[in-house]
Amino acid sequence: MITLGIDLGSSSIKVSLFDALKGKSIAGASYPPQEMEIVAPQPDWAEQSPAVWMENLYKVMAIVQASHSETLRQVRAIGITYQMHGLVLVDANGKLLRNSIIWCDSRSVGIGNKAFNDLGSEFCLSRLLNSPGNFTASKLAWVKQHEPGVFSKAYKFMLPGDYIAYRLTNQITTTASGLSEGVFWDFENQRISQELLDYFGFDGSIIPEVVDTFAPQGRLTSEMASRLGLQGGIPVAYRAGDQPNNAFSLKVLNPGEVAATAGTSGVIYGVTAAKRFDPLSRVNTFLHVNNLQHQPRLGILFCLNSAGILNAWARHELSGKRTTYTLMNKVAARVQEGSEGLMIMPFGNGAERMLQNRNPGASIHGLNLVKHQKKHLFRAIHESIAFAFNYGIEIMQPMGLNLSVIRAGEANLFQSQVFAQTLANLSGATIELYETNGAEGAARGAAIGASFLNNPEAAFVNFEINRTLVPDPKTRIHDTYDQWKSLLAKVTTS
Repeated sequence: MITLGIDLGSSSIKVSLFDALKGKSIAGASYPPQEMEIVAPQPDWAEQSPAVWMENLYKVMAIVQASHSETLRQVRAIGITYQMHGLVLVDANGKLLRNSIIWCDSRSVGIGNKAFNDLGSEFCLSRLLNSPGNFTASKLAWVKQHEPGVFSKAYKFMLPGDYIAYRLTNQITTTASGLSEGVFWDFENQRISQELLDYFGFDGSIIPEVVDTFAPQGRLTSEMASRLGLQGGIPVAYRAGDQPNNAFSLKVLNPGEVAATAGTSGVIYGVTAAKRFDPLSRVNTFLHVNNLQHQPRLGILFCLNSAGILNAWARHELSGKRTTYTLMNKVAARVQEGSEGLMIMPFGNGAERMLQNRNPGASIHGLNLVKHQKKHLFRAIHESIAFAFNYGIEIMQPMGLNLSVIRAGEANLFQSQVFAQTLANLSGATIELYETNGAEGAARGAAIGASFLNNPEAAFVNFEINRTLVPDPKTRIHDTYDQWKSLLAKVTTS
C-alpha cells in the first residue's frame, strides 16, 4: 500500500513515497536545493508566502514524477506535516490575505505576555498549559490590532499544514493537536478555549472545522491530482505539526519516550500522560498525535530557534556555497573538545522561549585572532548548539521526563559527530539514530488515517536503529558547559 508524505518546512518542501505495509521508503525528494527565503520586513519579523510553498510543492512533485510516475498513480493516501505555530489568513473566497507569519516571528511576544498577565498565570498554565507567547493566537491578535483591514476580511485562519490540506482538498479544516500548538486549546475541558477567544475578541467562526489527526480529512481534487501526478479522490488522512510528527516518525508514542530533531530549529520532545507545565513557560505542552480523551498523550517540547540555521549561516557567510555540511562536520571533528576556549551564543533567530522570550542574538566569545581558525568556529557552533539542547533538558527534567534514551533521525546536525557526541556526553543519554524523516512519518500516518493499518504501532514494520552513541566517560566537556552557562547568564541579563 503506497502512501505519500508531504513535509512543509521553513527551509524546503520534502516528500516521501512509502510502502506502508512493508515499512519501506520508495523515493524521496526536496525542493528548493537551498533554504527557502524567510522575509523579514522589520527586525524580529519572519514571514513566508504560502503561494511559494505551493510552487515548491509542485516542483518537488515534478522531480518525483520524472522517475516514479507509475508509483505515484498507486498512492492511496496523503499525510501532511508542517512547520508549527504559523498563521495563514484567507478571505471567504479562499484568497490569501497576507504572507504567513511563521513560527520564529517575534512581533507578538508583547501581546502574548500581556495576555498571560491579564488572563492570569494560573489560568494559562493550568488550562492552556502554556503562555500565549508568540504562538498563533497571539499572531492573530497582532493582525487584529495592527492590520484591522486585513483582519476584517479574514474568513478563516489556518496553520501552515491546514493551508496545504486546503489547497489539496478545497476543504478548510484543522486538528485539536494543531489548535493546542496555537494555544487555543483548553486541556482541562478538552475543547477550544472560549476564555481565550473572548479575551482577544475572536469570533469562533474564524476557527476551521476540527478533524482527527488520523482520519480522512478531505479528498484530493481532480485539478490538484492532475498537477501532482496522483489519482483524484484519494484522502488526506493525517496531519500534524513537525515536532509531534517527528516524534511519531521515531516511534515516540508512549510516556517516557523522547525524540530530538536538529534542523533549522532544535527540539527535544518527550511524551507524558500527565498535564505538566513549566512555571516559566520555557518549554511547552501540546497534544501529541495519538492523544485520546480516555488515554491522554501529551508532548512536552523544548525548542531552540537557532540550530541548523546557525550552521547554515556559517556555511554561507564564512565558507561559501561550495563548502558542504559534510566537510564542515569533518573539519570540526579535528579540533579538541572545548574548541580551545572559543564559545558561541547560538541564538539570533527570534525570541527564545527557553530564555523567557528574550532575544540576546548570536555572539562569539573568547576569539583569539592568533590561535582560532574556521575549524574552531565550526566546532564551537556544534558544541554550543549541544550546550543549548542540554540547557533545555535541565529545564525538562523536573517535569518528570526520563531522558536516558533520545531517539533522532540521522539527518541535519545529528550527522555531525561533534554535535551528537557532545549532546550524549552532556546529557548522559544514549542517542539512537534512525534512517527516517518527517515526510516518511507523514506517509506512515496516512496509512493509519486511511485505515490501511490498525494503529500507530503497526506503522513501524522494519524500523531499526541505524547507529547508537553512548556517553564518553573520559569527556571533559562539562567544565566548558558550566563556563558557557555562566556566559549565558551574563548575556541574558545585560
